[in-house]
Amino acid sequence: MAQRPTDLDPLEEALLDAVDALEFNMGQPALSAELDAELAAEWLEAQVTSRVLDHTARWLRREHGLGYYTIGSAGHESNAVVASALRVTDPALLHYRSGGFYLGRSLRAAALGVADNDPVLDVLRGMLAKSTDQIAGGRHKVFGNHDLSIIPQTSTISSHLPRAVGLALSFAFAPDATPAWPADSIVVCSFGDGSLNHSTAQGAINWASHSFRNSLRTPVMFVCEDNGLGLSVPTPNDWVRASVDGRADLSVRAADGADPVDVWHATSELADDIRTTGRPGLLHLSTVRFLGHAGTDVETAYRSAADIAKDRERDPVLGAARAAVAAGVCGADDVATWILDQRASIRDAVFAMLDEPELLTAEEVMAPIAAPLPTKSPVLEAVGHKTVLYGLQNELTFAQTVNRTLSLAVESSDDVIIFGEDVGRKGGAYGVTRGLQKAFGADRVFDTLLDEQSIMGLALGAALNGRLPIPEIQYLAYFHNAEDQLRGEAATQAFFSQRQYVNPMVIRIAAYGYQKGFGGHFHNDNSISVLRDIPGIVIASPGHPSDAAGMLAACIDHARHDGAVCVYLEPIARYHDADLHEPGDGRWTAPFDATPVEIGSGRVHGDGTDLTIVTWANGLHLSLRAHQALASEGIAARVLDLRWLAPLPVDQMLEEAGVTGRVLVVDETRRTGGVGEGLVAELVDRGFDGSIGRVAARDSFVPLGAAANYVLVSVDDIVDAARNMVRP
Repeated sequence: MAQRPTDLDPLEEALLDAVDALEFNMGQPALSAELDAELAAEWLEAQVTSRVLDHTARWLRREHGLGYYTIGSAGHESNAVVASALRVTDPALLHYRSGGFYLGRSLRAAALGVADNDPVLDVLRGMLAKSTDQIAGGRHKVFGNHDLSIIPQTSTISSHLPRAVGLALSFAFAPDATPAWPADSIVVCSFGDGSLNHSTAQGAINWASHSFRNSLRTPVMFVCEDNGLGLSVPTPNDWVRASVDGRADLSVRAADGADPVDVWHATSELADDIRTTGRPGLLHLSTVRFLGHAGTDVETAYRSAADIAKDRERDPVLGAARAAVAAGVCGADDVATWILDQRASIRDAVFAMLDEPELLTAEEVMAPIAAPLPTKSPVLEAVGHKTVLYGLQNELTFAQTVNRTLSLAVESSDDVIIFGEDVGRKGGAYGVTRGLQKAFGADRVFDTLLDEQSIMGLALGAALNGRLPIPEIQYLAYFHNAEDQLRGEAATQAFFSQRQYVNPMVIRIAAYGYQKGFGGHFHNDNSISVLRDIPGIVIASPGHPSDAAGMLAACIDHARHDGAVCVYLEPIARYHDADLHEPGDGRWTAPFDATPVEIGSGRVHGDGTDLTIVTWANGLHLSLRAHQALASEGIAARVLDLRWLAPLPVDQMLEEAGVTGRVLVVDETRRTGGVGEGLVAELVDRGFDGSIGRVAARDSFVPLGAAANYVLVSVDDIVDAARNMVRP
């Protein structure tokens, strides 16, 4: 019996007691002889090491005030067996109780000679927020490693599941693009039983099954690790099985996490089925949870001592120890000794890395999301005869301009895919994608199911797999159904991987108000505040057709060459306008020009010296009309079209403001939380000492019909405000 230290916690004591009393009558199907010892050794090493790392995290906080993340994997370590049953090249998106999986894949990769990382140091550096951490560089403790095909993310409520399904589906689209993983890969994603109840998980599982029913290969393995608790709230008995069994077009296998042989067989069988048929699958892995939800969690406040003790009988590390001893890898005494040796060596490793650097400046923290300078690239060029789809005239409307730019993007590169609700056969709700599917085929331009989380998930997954997605969100208000897919998934990918993983995309959103008579806030929505506070994304908001192609081309180039996440806001009300001041003037059309526009640069209309009007999108249309009315009164204004809402052209705004000494911000978004607040704040913060005025939409939803005119900005509002500023 190994000599034990005096500072063991109760869970450590219980495990060592059980190891000392090992019984070998497993009653399990035997592994094949050539795999038995090798796999059993890997399972034991991965699970023990993961457990010791979790105890180390608690010890660091308790005894030394070190370590910043104590949500651990204790009780879930049998996901190491899941890792061993899959290929090292199968992309994995893991939740925060996946230490066993990370250790298991690392060991498997080392045995195959495809990676040589030290997973213990990886986890410790993440735990200690060291900038030497190989994946997140001290920004968070995540399980991720490019060489291991483990894609880092921090989902707590299954927000990574749509990306996993999207990645699985992406192999079917743009077949001539260069994929990041083998075509017969399985995408694996793990989550807890509490997260299964979240709409994101339910939507992703439904989407996977729906896609397979729609004759699409959907090789994704959902791993629901069921420990019977969602934080402190018990999951109803047998709920996970009842919830997933019998779901259409979903293969389900169950496995006991305390029995590694059972986990191995269930995972292997499910993986073979998914890889062979392309049908999505779900592994229901029954686990336990030790050490509470996190370090601050007092588990005894909501669980009885008897329940906690009963779970210790199902310790997965004990199951791995039984398998290793039964396979002849070691004896029971060897297991106990090795656990204690690992404990000592990992603690030594902690002290050896305490002097390693940490992030010390804001610039270091933000480096992965600091906007790289866009790579200069040529105008999109047609390579065939499919470019012009509609709008044959030289002067194009906004919708026609976007259509032609999208056509050029698909035609000039094999990686572009365009998708969304109704974008294929119908050509979009407003005809913007008309003719594209007919010209380029359904594997490049296609319809999705009516779920914005799934649309965004496909963009997220496809972007990782060598595709350049250009999804369409049919209305701005619909985007709010899926905004966390942008905020919590797309925008954080570079941040948590030091740009080892990026997800380039251009999200087109039909946006803003001013659809005459078109009712309801779902179709006339003017709120974009949720976009503007997301670090690192680019927000393009063209107003005039002369800018639409160049700005979209700039976003496409920036995404492809720099991994940027770009949002392209299209003013619905201007899609088919041709005129500005009077019928037939043609002032809201323009010749097609896809020369990329400099990101973050505005455009000045007019050269007046009395007043500078700062605006964008529909505000440009309104302000140019107001510009003419003001001129008739002898007020000479200039209009700065910002064009980009992130990054804002602040220096240019200050320069134009300085010419006149007066700035009127015309903000079609809401007065509270709208873009105008930020513009005024920038002017004040940068020391502008002239007069500032603001016209903004009311803090209201947009109603039906003519009533919208009372809450949205009008030309008269702009003229009145400008007149009062120039002639108080």
